[in-house]
Amino acid sequence: MSVKAEHYDVIRKPVITEKATMTSEAGGVVFEVAIDANKPQIKEAVESLFGVKVKAVNTTITKGKQKRFRGQLGRRKDVKKAYVTLEAGNTIDVSTGL
Repeated sequence: MSVKAEHYDVIRKPVITEKATMTSEAGGVVFEVAIDANKPQIKEAVESLFGVKVKAVNTTITKGKQKRFRGQLGRRKDVKKAYVTLEAGNTIDVSTGL
């Protein structure tokens, strides 16, 4: 498997919410990442895929909620988000595709 494919396995998709938009104004980006990815892997993946310098990576795991689907109880998956702070002068435009 190539290195680029591994990076795409670590970073799933950008998170575009009101809070994520406020983070981008402060020089950060929010990504949904693989649940087993660690901070050094996330940093390496962002730097190689987007060609930027990463200052810091903070992660959070949101537990999946219990929801009903057609009357049946089900459970959503746990989601891990990475708040990536970029070095000054670096930007990532998440509104466009890769």
